[in-house]
Amino acid sequence: MSWKSRGAESASKSAVSRKWTILFCIGCFCAGMLFSDRMWSVPEIKGIARTARHEEETPQLVSGCDPTIKDVEHEQMDVYGEVSKTHHAIHTLDKKISNLEMELAAARAAQESILNGSPIAENLKIPETRKKRKYLMVVGINTAFSSRKRRDSVRATWMPQGDKRKKLEEEKGIIIRFVIGHSATSGGILDRAVEAEDKKHGDILRLDHVEGYLELSAKTKIFFATAVASWDADFYVKVDDDVHVNIGTLGATLARHRSNPRVYIGCMKSGPVLARKGVRYHEPEYWKFGEEGNKYFRHATGQLYAISKDLATYISINQHVLHKYANEDVSLGSWFIGLDVEQIDDRRLCCGTPPDCEWKAQAGNVCVASFDWSCSGICKSSERIKEVHRRCGEGENALWNAVF
Repeated sequence: MSWKSRGAESASKSAVSRKWTILFCIGCFCAGMLFSDRMWSVPEIKGIARTARHEEETPQLVSGCDPTIKDVEHEQMDVYGEVSKTHHAIHTLDKKISNLEMELAAARAAQESILNGSPIAENLKIPETRKKRKYLMVVGINTAFSSRKRRDSVRATWMPQGDKRKKLEEEKGIIIRFVIGHSATSGGILDRAVEAEDKKHGDILRLDHVEGYLELSAKTKIFFATAVASWDADFYVKVDDDVHVNIGTLGATLARHRSNPRVYIGCMKSGPVLARKGVRYHEPEYWKFGEEGNKYFRHATGQLYAISKDLATYISINQHVLHKYANEDVSLGSWFIGLDVEQIDDRRLCCGTPPDCEWKAQAGNVCVASFDWSCSGICKSSERIKEVHRRCGEGENALWNAVF
């Protein structure tokens, strides 16, 4: 065989093999496609097809063409309605619990009086008329046996007397009482003098407590326990008898915080803990507050502060286990540590005497309370409170026209 014939034969075979190779590749490609379709057919039905359907439905939901959108909106409205009803039910239940706690506190106090062999105080009997009447606030004016002139100066200025005081209670829901305990010798001349004064004015609340400057923390606890058992009010206020108060402005200030069940209102401060003996406001338990020179926790200054009913009830129920520090304002602040309490720092509750409170009144920002920081009250209050009232008082019409 010649070289030419061999070359032609080789070329013919090469061409044939190329055709078969191309056909073989095409066949493999087709088989691969078929195999791939078989492998992905199941997931496509369960996953991809579902996704595709979801994508097809999504534009319908957005465009509002799906009739089920109204059902969804209706269900959402039902949920909102149920949440609102639940919130209202919780709020109502919370009020009922507070009322029950108040009644329990009164019953405990009455029981203790019986066990001690003493008659039940009138303010612990809770007459039916008092139980049904709701008041805005109970203002307790802290006073002492030696403070008759101060009490008379308060009666002559910011505390309504006679029929006006009754009108204040009935129309405005405001109770105001001087708060005092008993002398160490019960039934002595001091107690008889206060009884005669109360018979004349009818504005003194007697506490089951022995008077003494170092016992102010105990007196504060007993006042709140007695007040919450005697009157159902939104707020309970303690004020010193050498402080000028604008009752209408105080009521309007407290009324704004009615929605909060646990509120503590005053001029908040954090003064130094005084460890040295012999100084005013000495703290015998200074070591509880850490290193020397530390400050107290935040608390309201003692000239005037207010607490809501829930906090007064809390004090009443737990009065036997609440610790008393030397200073009553510190004690009160310590009782609320660890509780969910909202502190309101309102500087209108601690204005200075004229010209400070006078300037603020002229600017339309009438002060709630005015006193001299240097004296922790109005210096020579029985002599000067009339001047403070004249220059810083809100005016009688402001009280009677006020709506709480």
